[in-house]
Amino acid sequence: MVTKKDANKERQKRHRRVRGKISGTAARPRLCVFRSLQHIYAQLIDDTKGVTLAAASTAEKGFEGYGGNIEAAKKIGNLIAARAREIGIAEVVFDRGGNVYHGRVQALAEGAREGGLQF
Repeated sequence: MVTKKDANKERQKRHRRVRGKISGTAARPRLCVFRSLQHIYAQLIDDTKGVTLAAASTAEKGFEGYGGNIEAAKKIGNLIAARAREIGIAEVVFDRGGNVYHGRVQALAEGAREGGLQF
């Protein structure tokens, strides 16, 4: 009998491994990415206080279009970079959330870099 691995369980294992090595501070918060089938979410998190400093997602009311493609991810990257600039943040630590750095995750990172974030 062929058994299929649970993809989400494997992703969570990778995410725990990555999170053991990185953490965000007030000066350099963690840019956390969560990718679902329909949407993509990004948060700037200060792990020392356990506080979300800024967030952006395709599930917001003002977002136009479908949220599950590369163009939407790039828009969210630009949006989170703009919100980071508003609160005076220029450098972040990128947390891909256990996902492969490819496709929508990579597009969000490139959009954030185009928006002025450094990581």
